[in-house]
Amino acid sequence: MDGARRIDPAHHLKLPRSQETRYIIKGAEPLHGEVRVAGAKNAIGKQLVASLLTSEPCVFSNVPRITEIDAILDMLSDIGTQFEWLDETTLRVETPEIQSTEVSQRYSGFNRIPILMLGPLLHRTGSVSVPVVGGCNIGPRPIDFHTSALAAMGTDLQKTPSGYRATATKLEGATIRLPYSSVGATENAIMTATLASGHTQIVNAAIEPEIVDTILFLQKMGALITIGPDRTIHVEGVDRLHGATHHSITDRIEVASFASAAIATDGKITVRGAQQQQMLSFLNALRRVGGEFQVVEDGITFYRAKRDLSAWHIETEVHPGFVTDWQQPFVVLLTQCEGLSVVHETVYENRFGYIQALQRMGAHIDLTDACLGSVPCRFRSNGHQHSCVVKGPTKLHGVPIEIPDLRAGFAYIIAALVASGTTEVTGIQYLSRGYADVPEKLAAIGASIQVVDAAAIPQRKAG
Repeated sequence: MDGARRIDPAHHLKLPRSQETRYIIKGAEPLHGEVRVAGAKNAIGKQLVASLLTSEPCVFSNVPRITEIDAILDMLSDIGTQFEWLDETTLRVETPEIQSTEVSQRYSGFNRIPILMLGPLLHRTGSVSVPVVGGCNIGPRPIDFHTSALAAMGTDLQKTPSGYRATATKLEGATIRLPYSSVGATENAIMTATLASGHTQIVNAAIEPEIVDTILFLQKMGALITIGPDRTIHVEGVDRLHGATHHSITDRIEVASFASAAIATDGKITVRGAQQQQMLSFLNALRRVGGEFQVVEDGITFYRAKRDLSAWHIETEVHPGFVTDWQQPFVVLLTQCEGLSVVHETVYENRFGYIQALQRMGAHIDLTDACLGSVPCRFRSNGHQHSCVVKGPTKLHGVPIEIPDLRAGFAYIIAALVASGTTEVTGIQYLSRGYADVPEKLAAIGASIQVVDAAAIPQRKAG
């Protein structure tokens, strides 16, 4: 049944610069038209892991064709998962037997999926080894919330030189109090609790739409999960889970990316698949700066309500607040707003690494380690530059830029679309982790974008 191409995830992240695909973008033109966003990688990736909780087949639709999903499938196939693409976005997976209790070291540092595999694999085999987890370079992302939750349910987890070794003879329900509403720790606790004996209560849980969507998938599999008030999730363990079919939600981060591009370029874009209920805090912020939207059939249309945009103050926080993955494209939009805008990042302490390239393009952005906002912040007085002040409007100009991580990637694309002249963008492999068919979608809404493939890039002669 393995009808998909196997890939080495390291191939996508460690290409020499001379071998990278590049985008050549000519900016300063409004974008008009419509695009369809893909399924949410932050939902479907976790649901693929959850499929390990059963030996029966699961079928997923609205699956994004991105390298992050390729890597997860490769990771799962190494331990026994069989998968087949039924069409362009429909995927069938089945893990009748676990063939290995060790997740390969070649996935070390690639993403955070290995740590989420602990619970499902413990239920299937009683022991598992995973490599060091990783992801985008946006600051330390410790797993202590994960390990505490798993330990509370009966897991013996040991740090090894290459990662983590977990064993469990019997997993039992427990009360888990998260010090912070961690998305990954919440997902880990939920998946582990579904087959644990007894009742599990997760206090101060994350309640992102992607988590709710994963809960819906688990419920289809036979899980008993309730979302209570005040960020409390209850899970009653069951004896077994079965296969299920699930249509994943669309990617609200991609929606916000194209919405920001529409307003920043003074264009008008209809984003098919956009869902208003997932975007409340973003839509409010968009209106505050002078953007507007109209909910239409199967999507949302984004455009400017007025010619001149206004500065605004945003603070990132857990859902239902303004989520951290919306911050980067919105900062580019703020460079086109009149006045001083303030951004306070409270989720990751090193999420402004992309600012330097925007400054080279002409943006007036100052970073500070002060907490410029009222949202409770874990980074107060520890020296991290986690707030910024954006002075606008600024005319950006094209310069060569290299994408440092996934979400900064689309922010750079928006900046290139706003800028005068030509911008050469490298580091495309990071963008491809979370966004599908970027050149095609941009071309469909009027962007001037040229893709220079690796084979077409002239190689420098030695000496």
